[in-house]
Amino acid sequence: QVQLVDAGGGLVQAGGSLRLSCAASGHTSSIFRMGWFRQAPGKEREFVARITWSSGNTYYADSVRFRFTISRDNAKNTVYLQMNSLKPEDTAVYYCAAGIGTGSSLSGGGYQYWGQGTQVTVSS
Repeated sequence: QVQLVDAGGGLVQAGGSLRLSCAASGHTSSIFRMGWFRQAPGKEREFVARITWSSGNTYYADSVRFRFTISRDNAKNTVYLQMNSLKPEDTAVYYCAAGIGTGSSLSGGGYQYWGQGTQVTVSS
């Protein structure tokens, strides 16, 4: 089992920045990839970004590419999501997730473990 604790959300004005963090514990040696997803009120959960744990290879949703950066600190078993140039449409609950390598990295089915979520609100 892997436990994830995500944090760092808050209220920020449009154009501002936030950094989310996600600390993993437990059987972390099983982690192949980690990702961030978000869910806005009334909308389905959507993929934001992912990083491969060993190689650091990253991939982003088109809506956040060049504004968000996902990174990891293997020594701390922590993944980060640096969010810059935030827009009101980025408002959502953000969830980190960890996957053992099965399924698509772009969908929730590719992740077996989930954090509790952290609220990000961007005011206009």
